[in-house]
Amino acid sequence: MPKSAGSIYQLRVTLPEIAPPVWRQILVRGASTLATLHEIIQETMGWQNYHLWKFAIGEERYEAPDPEATGRDATRAKLKDLGLEIGDAFEYTYDFGDNWRHEILLEDRLQAEAGRFYPECVAGARASPPEDCGGSGGYEDLLRVLRNPEDPAFADMLAWAGTDFDPATFDLRATNRILMLAFDRARR
Repeated sequence: MPKSAGSIYQLRVTLPEIAPPVWRQILVRGASTLATLHEIIQETMGWQNYHLWKFAIGEERYEAPDPEATGRDATRAKLKDLGLEIGDAFEYTYDFGDNWRHEILLEDRLQAEAGRFYPECVAGARASPPEDCGGSGGYEDLLRVLRNPEDPAFADMLAWAGTDFDPATFDLRATNRILMLAFDRARR
């Protein structure tokens, strides 16, 4: 299939250090930059986008343009120009303190459908870890405490994570509403 601007990349984004896995399957335009993909991942994971991030694709590193950045400019790198083939995987890291490493797998390349909104999340599992919870180790501690109401830290952790936080839940409809609001506004 041609790598044209009309092609859609079906990507599976997984946090591989968490079990059971947290993952999202998203449809993204091939003309999207890596900076846009970063924003899409932030929205689908429910994070606030206030930490540094980078993509690692082969030997290349891409990040937000910054005088101190050592990687290539992610606002100039488009998915369709990266030479990715179906089955290729690359890495996205968010929050260098918590070090949320995401594996991104190119599952398929499709033709855009007229009238369909992109980006779109088509599947996923489990809630994302709360922002700033301390990486995979901190998230495991949070889950351990939340499973035990007798734990001395239970009330504080519940208040911090929110009483509505359920690690087993992923709301596809809400995620797509968020994407539509974020990216429809960006088109105007």
